[in-house]
Amino acid sequence: MLRYFHEGGGFMYPILILLILGIAISLWKLFTLLRASVNTRKFLIKVKTALQEGGIQQALDVSANTRGPVAAIFHAGLIRSKRGIEQVEKSIMNAGTVEMAFLERGLIWLSTITAIAPMLGFTGTVYGMVKAFDAIKNANDISPSIVAGGISIALLTTLFGLIVAIIIQVFNNFFVSRIDKLIIDMEESSVDLVDSLIEMSAATT
Repeated sequence: MLRYFHEGGGFMYPILILLILGIAISLWKLFTLLRASVNTRKFLIKVKTALQEGGIQQALDVSANTRGPVAAIFHAGLIRSKRGIEQVEKSIMNAGTVEMAFLERGLIWLSTITAIAPMLGFTGTVYGMVKAFDAIKNANDISPSIVAGGISIALLTTLFGLIVAIIIQVFNNFFVSRIDKLIIDMEESSVDLVDSLIEMSAATT
C-alpha cells in the first residue's frame, strides 16, 4: 500500500490529508452523537412521573440532569409552562432549531471531503495522462515502459480519491440517519410533553 501511495505522486498527499481530516471529524461527530443519544421512552416516562408527583419543578430537575437534545427542548418548554401552552410550544420549537443545528454541525465538512477527494483524484489522473503524453512526445516512441509512469499516477490517484470519498460518505450517511432518528424523537416527545401539560392544566382547573 505504501508503495502504491508513493507511486501515485504529489496528489496523494492532499488526498491523504482529506482522509485524516474526514476520520477526525467523523470520530468527533460519533462521540457527540453518542452523548446526545438517550433512551427517549424511559426519559419521557420519568418526566411524566415527575410531573404527576412533584409538578413542573421536579420535571425541570429531571430534564436538567439528563443530557441530549430531547432533554434540552423539554427543559426549554417546561421553564415557560406557567406562561401557557402556546409559549411552551414556541420555546420547544426554538430550542429544537438550536439543537438541530448542533446535531448537524460538522456534516458540511464531511460532504465537502466526499466531493473534493474524487476531484483531486481525477485531477491527478489528468496530470498523469499529460505526463504520459509528454514522455511519448519527448521519446518519440509509444513503448509501454515510457508511458507506464504517467498512467500509474493517473490510475492510483483516482483509486485513492474514490476510496477516501467512499469511506467518508459511509460515515456521513450513518450520521445523517442517526440525526434523523434524534429529530423524530424530539418531535414525538415534544408532542407528548405538550399533551401531558394540557392534561395537567385541565386537571387543576
